[in-house]
Amino acid sequence: MVEQIENMLASYKGEKGGLIPMLQKVQQRLGYLSPEAVSQIAKLLNISESEIFGVASFYAQFRFTPSGEHSVKVCLGTACHVRGGVRILETVERELNIVPGGTTQDYKFSLERVACFGCCALAPVMVIDKEVYGRMAPAKAKQILAEY
Repeated sequence: MVEQIENMLASYKGEKGGLIPMLQKVQQRLGYLSPEAVSQIAKLLNISESEIFGVASFYAQFRFTPSGEHSVKVCLGTACHVRGGVRILETVERELNIVPGGTTQDYKFSLERVACFGCCALAPVMVIDKEVYGRMAPAKAKQILAEY
């Protein structure tokens, strides 16, 4: 894997301004920022791993653990919150046995809470991969998850 990362990032060697594009490229290829990838980036840019973790953890787009095959996102924006979004999130947490930011042990699902999808008329909303499910209820959330 080290050689793969080196080849992928060779064009950025020594360019501190290339950190974000490097992180994006690694995550796009691997699905997350592995400890090995962070170590290789630190060597290529001659900066500390903690500096890389500091930058990467600032941005919500970066993950430090592998994501699941399916991405489950539950909206907790105002409309969704008022119409029971928290109950939907709690149901999904129980069904998958994970918390937001987590991935199931079999790497089938990752769970995220989202501030707003912009689908307020369909509140509460859950999105799996790119499929939007509106007017959710706890039983409906369980049923949809079971289909995956």
